[in-house]
Amino acid sequence: MSWQTVLGFEVHIELGTNTKMFCDCPADHFGAAPNTQVCPVCLGLPGALPVPNARAIEWCVKLGLALGCNVNLFSKFDRKNYFYHDLPKGYQISQYDIPFCKNGELLGHKITRVHMEEDTGKLQHSGAETLIDFNRSGVPLVEIVTGPDFVSSDDGILFLKEVQAIVRALGISTADMEKGSMRLEANISVRSSESSDIPNYKVEIKNVNSFRFIKKAIDYEVTRQSRILESGANPVQETRGFKESTGETVSQRLKEEANDYRYFPEPDIPPLQFTKQQIEAWRSEIPVLPAQVRQELITKYQLSPQYAVIISSDQNMYIQFLKNPSKATADALVNKRPLQTISAVKIDPEVVSKILSANPKAVADFKSGKQQALFFLIGQVKKELGNIDIKLAGDIIRASIYG
Repeated sequence: MSWQTVLGFEVHIELGTNTKMFCDCPADHFGAAPNTQVCPVCLGLPGALPVPNARAIEWCVKLGLALGCNVNLFSKFDRKNYFYHDLPKGYQISQYDIPFCKNGELLGHKITRVHMEEDTGKLQHSGAETLIDFNRSGVPLVEIVTGPDFVSSDDGILFLKEVQAIVRALGISTADMEKGSMRLEANISVRSSESSDIPNYKVEIKNVNSFRFIKKAIDYEVTRQSRILESGANPVQETRGFKESTGETVSQRLKEEANDYRYFPEPDIPPLQFTKQQIEAWRSEIPVLPAQVRQELITKYQLSPQYAVIISSDQNMYIQFLKNPSKATADALVNKRPLQTISAVKIDPEVVSKILSANPKAVADFKSGKQQALFFLIGQVKKELGNIDIKLAGDIIRASIYG
């Protein structure tokens, strides 16, 4: 029996506001001495009351708008109750049934919701001890939740990179995964290729901090679950972590359901009411987004798809290009990039276009999630051009297919 991946994502973005979500402590916690940026509010001490960060709410809504979401003009915060060492209050202020934003779309994939919450503290393991740094506790955190409509890890990575590019274009976060300001979680199931039903279980991979690692985790998990199903058993619904040293996922705890968190409206924060005029004012402030930049570079300035991908991914490079928009400027800017990027410009866009046109079945197979089709197309490019950067060739083919 053949198997099909059913994949969705939860993306957490730490916002780059000056202060935390519900108090005046500095939000920029990276590199600060442990527990030096805390107060009674973010430590969850009795009697401390949260006051929402208006700028963080505005940025959350703008991100939702950039992802094509509808905005709920009436919204509220909720308490998500669970016990863990890095959660000092015993609950997290989040959003449950009325998030700020819902029902968006990006690259053909459904955005279920974009909501606002507070980050937790950070555990630091030292020998047999586990220490807690609460500097991160209360930092504004936006969560983007997708539908389970991805069919491959490569399809997912393309989406996640676009999210990162949009966040950076909005200027609301560095989305730096090495510093933890963008964290990835994947919900993975496997079903028979003949079935269209959503499986009755899912496995969540938590807190992965690179595109490379989330791809490895997804691919490993799909193989693991497929083998379990082939044995006649059903995978356990659970939360797993990714072990970078071995490339494996490891069990952490059984997966909670929504009713396990006993959500109820946050009593210390009144509901929020937006006006249509306020939302439209925020919408008007959204800059040109990466997909629009790519389209402009290709159609207006006749740049190749690979040049468009490179320049649109770097806001400073795009600004420099607009000062003197020409192919000569694009050449100069791109060839200042690292060697591995320079190799991409040697791939003639006409060659890629010709190969895609000559292989419509392979293109359709790739769009349906068959990764072997991508390898076939890369092989055709290599056959035509000789020695190429395989990874970047794949990126350029994806950009050419999806536009």
